[in-house]
Amino acid sequence: MVPKRWKVPIRRLQRIFITSVIGGMAVVLPITIFIALLRFVVNFTAGILSPLVLLFPFSENISNWIIDLLSFGIVIALFFTIGLVVRTQYGNKAINRFEERWLMQLPFYSVLRETVRQFFGGKKKPFSQVVLCDPFGSGVLMTGFVTDDEVGHGLVTIFVPTGPNPTNGFIFHMPEENVHFINTRSEDAMRTIIGVGTGSRILFETWEETKAKKQQ
Repeated sequence: MVPKRWKVPIRRLQRIFITSVIGGMAVVLPITIFIALLRFVVNFTAGILSPLVLLFPFSENISNWIIDLLSFGIVIALFFTIGLVVRTQYGNKAINRFEERWLMQLPFYSVLRETVRQFFGGKKKPFSQVVLCDPFGSGVLMTGFVTDDEVGHGLVTIFVPTGPNPTNGFIFHMPEENVHFINTRSEDAMRTIIGVGTGSRILFETWEETKAKKQQ
């Protein structure tokens, strides 16, 4: 029987342990997926090229090493080619159609895609971009965070927390011209919200610096 005075510390330790394990998995999982995928593709390519070992007048170990190096070069060239295709307008549309029609049907594909995109910076993390927004076009500015910049139709999704409790707030889908992006750290902006506006000067100083750079 666990003493009553120990229950709260034990629960805290359990919570810390669980969140730490999940946080570690979030970091390691994308790396593991990438390495496993790369190894699979390289080994698959090496298996296809294995008959070419007979063409090299070297020992078996050196010949296998050459095949592995050649396979790795082919895989990198393939990734490079796909990357170039995706950068074009038509290639990007074709990849997206293929992904939506076939790949999204695979189990866990969407979860893995979002994880890898966030890890490699393909998509900004929510709350990483601080903004000053004017949702009603009245000239009154609110401190908010971009939660989705891929809404389309010229709109940006903004979350505006309420102070001093930032877990509550409002969600706005507003035109980009009503959103002023500022180069301020999320934690600095959140500190002003928790402090019910205290220290907001840093937001406007950064905004002025951003506008000055755009005018140069």
